[in-house]
Amino acid sequence: MEEEQLKAIAAQLREPHGSKGSEMGDLMNESNGNMIRQTINSLSLQDGDQILELGHGNCGHLQYILDRYKVSYYGLEISDLMHAEAQQINKAYIEKKQAFFFMYDGTDIPFAENYFDKAYTVNTLYFWTDPVKLLNDICRVMKPGGEFSIGFAQKSFMAQLPFTKYGFTLYDTKEAQALAAKSNFKILKTETQVEKIKGKIGGLIDREFTILTLVK
Repeated sequence: MEEEQLKAIAAQLREPHGSKGSEMGDLMNESNGNMIRQTINSLSLQDGDQILELGHGNCGHLQYILDRYKVSYYGLEISDLMHAEAQQINKAYIEKKQAFFFMYDGTDIPFAENYFDKAYTVNTLYFWTDPVKLLNDICRVMKPGGEFSIGFAQKSFMAQLPFTKYGFTLYDTKEAQALAAKSNFKILKTETQVEKIKGKIGGLIDREFTILTLVK
């Protein structure tokens, strides 16, 4: 695959857009489904919680949460396309005032202090331009004792993918923990799993991923 094609894939993964964006959104929702569910499961969700997700993509996974808990979901996206598709897919939840979708700049969280009980993000860590600043702003909007889970694929796996050299910052567990330690959060727990995902040329491959859960 040529360099320009790899750069285009990396750009779509960072911010799905244009004619290929919807296809990328569907692909991410499918390939990351288990990681998203496991990251959600890492939070001690309770009825009545206000939940924040950063980088929800088309948010085809929202039903997984709202079928299980009576919560209010808030989603943040940098992609105009994913913001629009998430609203279309989850129109019924929006009408019932169970889900709310917003755009943001990837750095500043547009909510008041002590607003959320739980928060999570999956496969966005690689694209954070100022990670400590972002972590501290997420911490600001969390209630005391609020939990924030970060799901990410391990550096050892991600480094094998040819497009990750274009705009990705990769992390192993120790590096992610060291990053979190620079923020106002405290590390609550760390869990690593291995899952089977579809390979680019068919068959299944192992992907090691970690869920780092922080607490305010």
